[in-house]
Amino acid sequence: MNSAADRRPNVIWVFGDQHRAQALGCNGDSNVHTPNIDNLAAGGVNFNRALSGFPLCCPTRGSLLTGRYPHHCVPGHERRLPEDQPTIANVFNEEGYETAYFGKWHLDGFQESEGRGAYHIVPPERRGGFRRWIGYENNNSPWDCWVHGGEGEDAFHYRLPGFETDEMTNLFIDYIRERGEEQKAGDANSFFAVLSVQAPHNPYMAPEAFRREHTPGNVELRPNVPPIARVRDEAQVNLSGYYAMIENLDWNLGRIRESLREAGLDLDTHIVFFSDHGDMHGSHGQFHKTSPWEEAIRVPFMIGGERPFYGRITGTSSALLNHVDVAPTTLGLCGIETPEWMEGTDYSSHRLPGRGRAEDDEPDSAYLQSVIPTGHGHSIDKPWRGIITKDGWKFVCFEGVSWLMFNLNEDPYELANMAHNSVYAGKRAELLGKLREWIERTGDSFELPEN
Repeated sequence: MNSAADRRPNVIWVFGDQHRAQALGCNGDSNVHTPNIDNLAAGGVNFNRALSGFPLCCPTRGSLLTGRYPHHCVPGHERRLPEDQPTIANVFNEEGYETAYFGKWHLDGFQESEGRGAYHIVPPERRGGFRRWIGYENNNSPWDCWVHGGEGEDAFHYRLPGFETDEMTNLFIDYIRERGEEQKAGDANSFFAVLSVQAPHNPYMAPEAFRREHTPGNVELRPNVPPIARVRDEAQVNLSGYYAMIENLDWNLGRIRESLREAGLDLDTHIVFFSDHGDMHGSHGQFHKTSPWEEAIRVPFMIGGERPFYGRITGTSSALLNHVDVAPTTLGLCGIETPEWMEGTDYSSHRLPGRGRAEDDEPDSAYLQSVIPTGHGHSIDKPWRGIITKDGWKFVCFEGVSWLMFNLNEDPYELANMAHNSVYAGKRAELLGKLREWIERTGDSFELPEN
């Protein structure tokens, strides 16, 4: 154990599922009130261009834990995290940290065509190296959620007594209280703990106290939702529940922050808040995920907590922080070097002066992928690759053919596709060259168009 003088900071992840970056008060959405998330951003750094490079649960989760791209880790839906692949938890364990994971896992490769994911038991050796693990493989029924953990005679599997996000937060708060008691007793190691909740993933349901403020009729849609009655009606119905779930998640983040204060850990604990990917909700006539449009790939990402202002950087960051960058950045917050097997970038210097990579040495673009399509309804049914550049361009290809090209600076809602406009042939060639570099640099395999 470490003494108080030399103990390194704690860090926690709090992340939801399918929460798009645009759906926050601090990011300008008038449909939703998120005071606790907004306060976290106000006292920390809001990465307002953060990305989910593969907007699908399983691949993104593999990249979050390993700092590796999906084609090297979890390339598709219901694919298993390789058993010999170390994770961020292994790194923290080696550094003397306590590690814990609570909530949705979705990395054991269970095929739900064979049964319900909530009843599947992830064996201890496939829980990512976390020393404490209470979770579930997958569950899309927030009032009927089952969790498991332990091993041997100490194994357990039970149904949560209430709404999934509330109950998983209760378990997470219990863990924080334990760490606080250990610290008060002078018997504590630093810790890395993860809370992964289902909200605001469909089905879009929330407790009454949060749902009563949101009805389909008062939802304002984004300008890129087309004037098609079927699309707009479905989007408004879904969003009324979606925003209620986000407000419930926000309330639970407030509970977590209060528990850290009560435990005397608030000034020792970095809080990293994000999502695995976004949700289209009718934009461009699309729903759910797996798309390269902004609503699916942009995610909330904030680093706050610990010291809110003094000696810390606050405000917004325009870094193109991607899913592979979350683990290196988290390690950087604790002064731990990124292991060689991680492929991402440490952006901790955007919160802590002098940490991580110098800004002028950061990537000038971010890599986007759909490696193995799901084939689900409301999904893009072909593999694609793409990039977003620091100067605001997006370019995406299907195999052998250009697909999308936008100047996000002038067209943030992606209404003018220039991928097949000869006026922009030079820019297309430039972006295609950058995309080819990403494919070669990451050891990916994909047939690009010739021009």
